[in-house]
Amino acid sequence: MGDSAQTICLSFTPRRIRDDGETPDYRFSLANERTFLAWIRTALALIGGGFAIDQFLTDLDETVRAAIALATIGTGALCALRAVHHWVRCERAIRRGEDLPATAFPALLAVLVTVVSVAMVGIVAQGSA
Repeated sequence: MGDSAQTICLSFTPRRIRDDGETPDYRFSLANERTFLAWIRTALALIGGGFAIDQFLTDLDETVRAAIALATIGTGALCALRAVHHWVRCERAIRRGEDLPATAFPALLAVLVTVVSVAMVGIVAQGSA
């Protein structure tokens, strides 16, 4: 089984992670869990924001509103999935005494949020004119 497939399987069976490496100082695992929870809060905020866009910006063209709402909700869903994947990868690295895995996801998320924000600024500015 490939490393990615194993990571996905471990996401649904976290007790199996304990079979990998040695038990770390619990503070590292708890810090990893706090990071996971921060990503989940971000995901929930994005999903809630997407629903708010759809429900409250009714003056927007329906297609534009739906596109921005779906992009925001989709980004939230992606963030939630990535949170689990990153938690497993980090937990395995901690248990193995390896460097934490590098990820470009925060940069990607920042770009996606910026794109949606710029679109929203343009829409709000156009509506104010």
